[in-house]
Amino acid sequence: MTTPLAQRIAGAPISWGVCEVPGWGHQLPPELVLRQMREVGLTATEFGPEGFLPVAPADKAATLASYGLKAVGQFVPVVLHDQDRDPLPEVEAAIAGLVAADAGTVVVAAATGADGYDERPELDAAGWASLLANLDRISATAADAGLVATLHPHVGTMIESGEETRRVLDGSGIGLCLDTGHLLIGGGDPVALAAERPGRISHVHLKDVRMDLCEQVVAGKMPYTEAVAAGMYVPLGAGDIDIAAIVRGLESDGYAGWYVLEQDTILDSAPAADGAGGPVEEVRASAAHLRSLAADLEG
Repeated sequence: MTTPLAQRIAGAPISWGVCEVPGWGHQLPPELVLRQMREVGLTATEFGPEGFLPVAPADKAATLASYGLKAVGQFVPVVLHDQDRDPLPEVEAAIAGLVAADAGTVVVAAATGADGYDERPELDAAGWASLLANLDRISATAADAGLVATLHPHVGTMIESGEETRRVLDGSGIGLCLDTGHLLIGGGDPVALAAERPGRISHVHLKDVRMDLCEQVVAGKMPYTEAVAAGMYVPLGAGDIDIAAIVRGLESDGYAGWYVLEQDTILDSAPAADGAGGPVEEVRASAAHLRSLAADLEG
């Protein structure tokens, strides 16, 4: 029996502004982030970037458990297109931590090899061949460890657009992490993709987006990071993505995975001590919106 949707809602530290990119705003401590996750009723989370949780796999799991949280997965940006770089050791290190924490998903992004997400090179035929072969290698390695590997289309990585995502789906057997915001900003249609290829979606990052800022990023008029800082991502239901259509479609097709609330945030300073007006309130609003959709579906 499939776990009810309301019990498959997870958090991610990026919603509190915790990110692997150097200079990505004020970084909140894990004690605050994990405590606030529980305060809004979340029971699971992705790991967050390296350094957010302890290094040792068992310590990662113990830290989450001390806050009443379980692990869902980990975002692992690795270079996949360079024939001279083997991504498996880095992914295997992440897998060890995920297995120890009884998590189910490794979320891979096709990193450019440079810091940040504002620029990226173009892939040639050899780069594509290497990338697709590495995705299948990662998928097999994860499966051997009892995990599911997914590819996360992400702005500023080698797989960003709807066309690039389809090329991955056609040329590799890896599952897809549907990130509704990144796919839209990369020029894809998350609603259409969820409807057309639901069987390939193994993990979901739910974001809502302000189209006015999204369009400026797509047109090259505003860097991605600047748009995030300006509030391009908003709580679920407050933006321009039809979140309800995506969730309804996936659930009707039998999707049984997690919905990770991921509202990428950049903080210029620490929020008020009581959290008022801080990222926790926006996560609370997103969780309430998704629970409302769950109630409608189950009603």
